[in-house]
Amino acid sequence: MLRRLHPQQPASFAFTPANLAWAQGQISKYPEGRQASAIIPLLWRAQEQEGWLSRPAIEHVAEMLGMAYIRALEVATFYFMFQLQPVGSVAHIQICGTTSCMICGAEDLVAVCKELIAKQPHALSADGKFSWEEVECLGACANAPMAQIGKDYYEDLTPDGLRKLIARFSKGEVPLPGSEIGRYAAEPLGGLTSLTEYEKGRNPYNASVQAAVDLGDTVKRIDGTEVPLTTPWLGKAAPAKPARGKAKEAKPAAGLPADATGVTVQEAPAVSTGKPEADGNAPEATPAATPEAKTRTRTPKATDTAAPTASKPRPKKA
Repeated sequence: MLRRLHPQQPASFAFTPANLAWAQGQISKYPEGRQASAIIPLLWRAQEQEGWLSRPAIEHVAEMLGMAYIRALEVATFYFMFQLQPVGSVAHIQICGTTSCMICGAEDLVAVCKELIAKQPHALSADGKFSWEEVECLGACANAPMAQIGKDYYEDLTPDGLRKLIARFSKGEVPLPGSEIGRYAAEPLGGLTSLTEYEKGRNPYNASVQAAVDLGDTVKRIDGTEVPLTTPWLGKAAPAKPARGKAKEAKPAAGLPADATGVTVQEAPAVSTGKPEADGNAPEATPAATPEAKTRTRTPKATDTAAPTASKPRPKKA
């Protein structure tokens, strides 16, 4: 699918001070000359700040990373997670349209979006507050059908439920993300059938919903002040603890003299009298290695040990 930049573009783009500090922190993860590796997180933060990815934003990120504009544009147009056109000022609604959601009623949710927002995806509503699109699987198949609105998932949706969500967002409210029918996570409709001991004493919401409640960033434009900036990779390494005492060097056979080869009594001497087999008639070769010995059978000696019995073949599996 060919993706183009929107024909109407803003005059310029700049990160907020907090987002700029965040972006510089991301760049610092990579060694000199490899800053382009930060292209995706920086483009994503630009989109989080503005709602969509404009040409000035793409070029601004490219300049920060020392990249040619076309290289940054290639990334932005390749990944569908980047919105190349303006989105609703309040919320952009993404309806999952893959198998589970489609079977469970995603088409009805799309119909609501066409009725209340715009006939075509990626188009703004009349008041400019909303936009929508159909996307591939969002990974909440057990709670189908569902939609991602801003950063969060709204699951087990019905057409009436989506209508109510849009109405509340339009009034400036932010409905609690999660399941419309009250599922805690992705357990069966009848409740947990295993690991039931974890049902007691759990938090009111699952981790994703709890983060939405704590941060309040479901449909918020991100300015970088939502959470503290942490760059632990820039911190000073913890000083090494000095060793206690002096290191003791091993001294094999301390006090015992070594022979001419340096062997001490701690080294086990060889006890085998065998000689390596070799082709030919070398003086040190064993009889079995000489050409004559290869054509005759050696007479067993009393010192020879009994030859191991051949192992029985393993029965074949049926």
